Amino acid sequence: MNAESTPLFSRRAMLQQSSAGFGWLAFSALASSAAAASAPRDPLAPKKPHFPARAKRVIFLFMKGGPSHVDTFDPKPLLDRDHGKPPPFDLPRVKFAETGNLLRSPWKFRHYGQSGLEVSDLFPHVGQCADDLCVVRSMYGTNPAHGGALLKLHTGSDVSVRPSMGAWVSYGLGTENHDLPAFVTICPTLAHGGVNNWGSAFLPAWTQGTPLGNASVPASQAVVKHIARAGMTAEMQRMQLDLVGDFNHAYSEIAGRQDALEARINSFELAYRMQSTLPELQDISGETQATRKLYGLDDPVTANFGRQCLMARRFCERGVRFVQVTHSDAFVQWDQHGDLLKGHSKNAAEVDKPIAGLLKDLRSRGLLEDTLVLWGGEFGRTPVAQGTNGRDHNPHGFTMWMAGGGVKGGHVHGATDDYGYYAQEDKVHIHDLHATLLHLLGLDHERLTYRYAGRDFRLTDIAGHVVHEVMA
Repeated sequence: MNAESTPLFSRRAMLQQSSAGFGWLAFSALASSAAAASAPRDPLAPKKPHFPARAKRVIFLFMKGGPSHVDTFDPKPLLDRDHGKPPPFDLPRVKFAETGNLLRSPWKFRHYGQSGLEVSDLFPHVGQCADDLCVVRSMYGTNPAHGGALLKLHTGSDVSVRPSMGAWVSYGLGTENHDLPAFVTICPTLAHGGVNNWGSAFLPAWTQGTPLGNASVPASQAVVKHIARAGMTAEMQRMQLDLVGDFNHAYSEIAGRQDALEARINSFELAYRMQSTLPELQDISGETQATRKLYGLDDPVTANFGRQCLMARRFCERGVRFVQVTHSDAFVQWDQHGDLLKGHSKNAAEVDKPIAGLLKDLRSRGLLEDTLVLWGGEFGRTPVAQGTNGRDHNPHGFTMWMAGGGVKGGHVHGATDDYGYYAQEDKVHIHDLHATLLHLLGLDHERLTYRYAGRDFRLTDIAGHVVHEVMA
């Protein structure tokens, strides 16, 4: 072989000498993947459900304190007949307080709509929407105390701090509006679990509820704290956020991606965007007089809760995934251990027209079809008297109802016993309610999990069955 055709080195030598280069090529690919993984992302971006959804969003109308099912949506003729007699059944082994004889309802029930659904005279306006209601009369839980029952209803656990159902929905689906939170809670109660009822626990921080005011604040004054930054223009805030963001991202490049830091960065950015979107959203001056009247804003009795319901519609229109509206004073609004007639009459008068207005407004705007409205409290009341004219807590059988979002309208599911103490037919546990709510949103409650502390958690823990019978 002449000099011109002699190779400079053999194939073996070439591989030996360039081995480090192959390593750098591999490292370069890994580094590119790592950089992509650490790149900023929008965790609130809409996510696809596990399967086709019936509902896109939820409005939870929470009646804090425990409205009495046998006085609202679960008529009991035998309770009327046997008023004043000792209960002809065994009481629970563990009771919240001592109770006496059977106590009939002071309100009559009437048939409404084509379905003939029975609703008490406490809710004549809601009764007009009877054909939209899917009434579950066989709810039951396990905790007779407000604190534990509230946590069970909101988070699925009454013994540990767990993410709220609004946080789980946000985690599973994100939001349809980049400039608003996925989960908003209007005038939430600060008692009996407080922030844990709308918290994210171990889920990412961006899933937690954003509170507007609290139960002690009139709805007209319920705003996100510090929504305006005094003494600093939007341009100055943008420069400040960009600088902080640069520092945080630089740290991420050195230390690696950290979910907590990313959540903090995203929370700053969302708060900045909300400063321009939220005040406009809460400004209801553009609503017509007819709409204001529909929600009861022209009546001081209904104006406060009516504004909350109107805000819930406005948030849903703009893509917020989960909106909670709470009817409560500073403590427990529906907790009538005494003077049931006065207390429930006052409470129902405040919410009846606004709730009906919300349902009618959602339907007229084409939103009810894919908005799931959920109504109820943390438990029901006993059909036996506490004192002479009150009712005690009853988690063993109570009523909640749903509307829109793929459920059967004008439908009753399940039943309590003849007197209304125990869920008896087609019983629905709180875990079953959560599983069904997620299913209507296109989420499999057994697949919607989050790994924390070495195990996979879910809203329904290790229980829950979807109640397909309530679905249209």
